[in-house]
Amino acid sequence: MVKALAFLGATFLAAAGVVVDFGGLKSTAPSSWKEVPVANPMRIKQFTVPGKDGEAELVVFYFGEGQGGGTEANLDRWKKQFTPPEGKTIDQVSKVETVKLATTKATVLDVSGTYMFKARPMDPGPGEPRPNSRMLAAVLETPKGNYYIKLTGPAKTIEKNKKDFDGWLKAFK
Repeated sequence: MVKALAFLGATFLAAAGVVVDFGGLKSTAPSSWKEVPVANPMRIKQFTVPGKDGEAELVVFYFGEGQGGGTEANLDRWKKQFTPPEGKTIDQVSKVETVKLATTKATVLDVSGTYMFKARPMDPGPGEPRPNSRMLAAVLETPKGNYYIKLTGPAKTIEKNKKDFDGWLKAFK
């Protein structure tokens, strides 16, 4: 009986997802997101997000209090990582909104088109084109500085996980 309860408890904890703490704000990631080791030292948290059309990647960057650039500069830089579909402008395929959280706010960008992937975003050159992609990116303001969150991958995978992303973001308190 004790083993069964321990198993159920462990299963429940695994199903609940990873608790993520940014600058004193906490939220539990969706259980379908798999935490993976960060790919480079600029990242503080990284997940793979499942999808039938391919996995998406969620990464979180933190550069320190007052570091990492302003919200508008990051939104502009993230938009430039995409090429819009022919006949459209980047502003026609992107949307920016401010999301109120329990004690702060996040500015969220939703952009789609061809993602010009770079393993290291600051490398020169155009990057590898990944058509039919989408990014949900947020600047999360905390008393200890901004956190920069990017969920990038196949457009259908992002659409399937948008509700989870929005809920996770709004749950930070």
